[in-house]
Amino acid sequence: MEIIQVVGLGIIATVLILVVKEQKPLFAFLLAVATSLLIFLFLIGKIGSVLSMLEDLAENSGVQIIYLKTVLKIIGIAYIAEMGAQIVRDAGQESIASKIELAGKVLILVLAVPIIGIIIETVLKLLPA
Repeated sequence: MEIIQVVGLGIIATVLILVVKEQKPLFAFLLAVATSLLIFLFLIGKIGSVLSMLEDLAENSGVQIIYLKTVLKIIGIAYIAEMGAQIVRDAGQESIASKIELAGKVLILVLAVPIIGIIIETVLKLLPA
């Protein structure tokens, strides 16, 4: 029931932010960032266990670990970019948030190009000459 803890923390932080926001908007923003970081830190252990399980599955199935690591980096970039963009949006900076999202997409594309190349090579090998 860890989700109850996360939701509870979120609700408490939201109420505190709403109370503090009119008097100290900067403090309210910092409280929102701190809450986001606490939730992220809470999830780090869960993410670590999933990563180790995926690495074990990749090793057992014969998939090269470099492909798994690349896919995991892509997923990490997506989550971090989304979290960063949402924090910046909370501060009212929509244009910067959209630039963070754009940077995340470009970095994902950069990491995906080698995998796309390998997929194309594999498909070309399967086609009759």
